[in-house]
Amino acid sequence: MFAVIEVGGKQYQVEEKKEILIEKVEGEVGKNLTIKTVVLLAKSDSDVTIGTPYVAGATVELKLLEEVKADKIRVFKMKAKKRYQKTQGHRQKYWKAKVLKITKVGGAKKEVESEEKSEEKK
Repeated sequence: MFAVIEVGGKQYQVEEKKEILIEKVEGEVGKNLTIKTVVLLAKSDSDVTIGTPYVAGATVELKLLEEVKADKIRVFKMKAKKRYQKTQGHRQKYWKAKVLKITKVGGAKKEVESEEKSEEKK
């Protein structure tokens, strides 16, 4: 079972009991974080649920293990023959997180209701 979640404007494919690096969000080391923005949920190859835009009732629970910093990126700007040089640096912060569980509550009821409404319209 795996899911695709959206955190910090980026999408990550996650599986239970795996560790991932996600964008830095509010939280503390050792605390659990519940992600409700699940874009795709797959229990098997034949049982795949795609959200519009998110899967209703699906959540992913993460445990924040530690704060990690990426490698430093150096930005150097220069204009030739103008005596202009500028150096900047940036280090992105990430969370190292462990996926505790992927769950889906309900959702099937809404699909049945939407099918009934589409039949009534016909």
